[in-house]
Amino acid sequence: MSLTVASKTARRKVNEGIVTVKAANCIPDAREERNEMQRVYEVMFIVRPDTQDEEVDKLIAGFEATVTNGGGTVRSTEKMGRRKLAYLVRKFSEGNYILLTIEADGQLVHELERRLRVSEPVIKFITVRMDEEQKRLDKIKAIRATRKKLSAQPVAPAEDTEAHAAAEATPASA
Repeated sequence: MSLTVASKTARRKVNEGIVTVKAANCIPDAREERNEMQRVYEVMFIVRPDTQDEEVDKLIAGFEATVTNGGGTVRSTEKMGRRKLAYLVRKFSEGNYILLTIEADGQLVHELERRLRVSEPVIKFITVRMDEEQKRLDKIKAIRATRKKLSAQPVAPAEDTEAHAAAEATPASA
């Protein structure tokens, strides 16, 4: 692991002919640490409804380039089409939904969110970390798998239920 000197002022001491260099505030290089923490994110953003398809394609290509240039990968891009919004957003009641699934680190996602925030055609966006969501879903599935299913239990034989019903129907007199 390489080290980067955060302070340019390094003191040199000469002690009995030996030169000692003390580097103040040595920190690990952040570029090497970034590759280890690649996580999966879904980024959904809504583009203004009056934006042309060519402009939307150019906008998506720009966001994909941001991800790939930053060291991440784009897993999928899905145009979900024009949909009605639940409430007015910047005086728009409709918008074009786009879903990007990316694999990146936190700093790259932060940069992508910054670009989404400052781009004029984007009216709303949300980023969700999917590896945590997948972990949660796997846990729920494991809990459900351990539960005893009522439909998997055998049904009581029909003879016993008929005999039991007949015994209840005859009054016990004796």
